[in-house]
Amino acid sequence: MPEKFQRPVDLARAHGLSTQAIRNYEAAGILPDAERTDSGYRRYTALHAAALDAFVALVPGHGHQAATEILRAVHRGAVDDALRIVDEGHAQLLEDRRTVQAVEAALQDLRPVPQGRGDTFVGPLSRRLGVRPATLRKWERAGVVQPGRDPRTGFRVYSAADVRDALLAHQLRRGGYLLRQVAPVIAQVRSAGSVEALEAMLGDWRARLTGRSRAMLAGAAALDAYLRLRER
Repeated sequence: MPEKFQRPVDLARAHGLSTQAIRNYEAAGILPDAERTDSGYRRYTALHAAALDAFVALVPGHGHQAATEILRAVHRGAVDDALRIVDEGHAQLLEDRRTVQAVEAALQDLRPVPQGRGDTFVGPLSRRLGVRPATLRKWERAGVVQPGRDPRTGFRVYSAADVRDALLAHQLRRGGYLLRQVAPVIAQVRSAGSVEALEAMLGDWRARLTGRSRAMLAGAAALDAYLRLRER
């Protein structure tokens, strides 16, 4: 049976896209190069439709840039590179799940910490968190941490409670939350261990991770279908 060709508009309509988007995807390497008629018009096939299916399915779980790199790698014949990007996405998802667990573990142990003279300075705390000192100063301006000052040197001094707040803030930032979202949570944690807002945020975070995990499964299935079609 002769292969059935599709026009750009046919491929676009089937996926709720514009014909310009289809041309852009081809130019970006997301779609394989299309054949041309004698008049120069593009002709797409089931292979192009499967490539577009794979890309659309990959985006929710991996993001636009990673999905683009996956398809580009496939089209230059580097399937292992494509699968590596997929694996990296799953590895990051696992790390995010571990971060949620770490926040939950911290929440279980959370209790009011007596405010006293601290002995943790910017340098040691920034190294412990793996962030720059400038980041801690930015958090301070946002009200996330509230270090005191050494009366003799004027250096910032982080008490045990400040370190706790910084650790929780760092975990929440890794979960994708903005400083303006983190600050009120830390404020509640700071006040006698009230963590209702943090618990609600963790529930939302877990739900988003579950959604991303399901999206990755759908993306993997679509990518596998495309790879199988290319192997025929």
